[in-house]
Amino acid sequence: MALNNIKSLSRLSALCVFALFSLNAKADNKFLDNVSGNISLEGRLYTEDPAFPKQSKSGGVSLSLSPEYKYRNEDDSAQFTFAPYYRWDDKDDERTHGDIRQLDYVVAKDDWEFQVGIGKKFWGVTESQHLVDIINQTDAVDGFDGEDKLGQPLLRYSKLSDNGSIDFFVLPYFRERTFAGERGRLRFPLVVDTDDVSYESKSEEKHIDYALRISESIDEFDVGFSIFDGTSREPILTPGLRNGSPVLKPFYPLITQYGLDLQYTGESIIWKLEAIHRTPNSSASGFDDYSAAVGGFEYTLPTITEAGAELGLLAEYHRDSRGEVIGVAFQNDLFLGARLALNDADSSELLAGAFIDLDNSTKSIRLEGSRRVGNGMKVNLEAQFFTDVDEADPLQSVAQDDFIKLELQKFF
Repeated sequence: MALNNIKSLSRLSALCVFALFSLNAKADNKFLDNVSGNISLEGRLYTEDPAFPKQSKSGGVSLSLSPEYKYRNEDDSAQFTFAPYYRWDDKDDERTHGDIRQLDYVVAKDDWEFQVGIGKKFWGVTESQHLVDIINQTDAVDGFDGEDKLGQPLLRYSKLSDNGSIDFFVLPYFRERTFAGERGRLRFPLVVDTDDVSYESKSEEKHIDYALRISESIDEFDVGFSIFDGTSREPILTPGLRNGSPVLKPFYPLITQYGLDLQYTGESIIWKLEAIHRTPNSSASGFDDYSAAVGGFEYTLPTITEAGAELGLLAEYHRDSRGEVIGVAFQNDLFLGARLALNDADSSELLAGAFIDLDNSTKSIRLEGSRRVGNGMKVNLEAQFFTDVDEADPLQSVAQDDFIKLELQKFF
């Protein structure tokens, strides 16, 4: 099946896997023994009226399904994984979507490993932004923080050593970024027309990208150097028209990105740094080369309760040479936060943080919490608030999109 049918395939696959599990959940079945995942019910409430016409005025309900089938051979030298995904949203048609997060085969022997299929690969060490993470495309409608990723067709060869690895990637197919639709919140003033996409490469989404990462652990230091050459996962949004109405049209340039991620782990403090330098492959790319970095620390206080609760303090500074342009939220910003882990039987955790723009008055506050409840269930809380947003700040388009989200997950 062609890769442009990946949404339909993922929707069908997710429903089929879930149906098999539901019909035989208690059966002594080797296939079902390898099936896991979760089904989630999400409710979201916006505290202010929308800024743009046709947007949802309040919140909405969303349902997602994330099954996973994983099989390993007897000596653990090979593994097959299939993880489709589907989300239904009652307000935004663009947020209703399916994907194959993972469909790959991994073979490992001695000091090498080979992966083929659709997979996910994360690079990065910092808390508030992951600059070097470029293999997978961002699933921007699934979450606001950029943590959710689409599955990426790939071939990976890894040469392993005692303290690190060399990973080489061939990426034969490009995934376009998802964007909120006309009724969706947390979007630009103009809707992004994902049906009118252009590429710098004549091969369009079939351009073959390459990536290389060298990682090494030396005493308390973990360091990674990476190079990516291919289609940028970050589109340039240009004004255009659709049926006479103004829209933004995505253009995906060809780039080369050099990345560094560095972490020092001390007894009670962890220092972190991510930095990139990105250059256009030609003048047709539509941007100049630029650099960006985020760095800071996480300090864990001594146990604050007799039960073993821990409190971690976080601080990270963001710098981007592009300045305040559309799509660049952190050009000269400071992130301050705290992470509370109760270390109780229900794994209760809370993360609270704030971004402070050092060029103007803009601030954004974020809360994330989770706790296990009942049998195989988990409650997640997420809240996002924007305050004193400057008129020239890139966050101005979402200044009225403060929200509180409650999610109930059932694991199987």
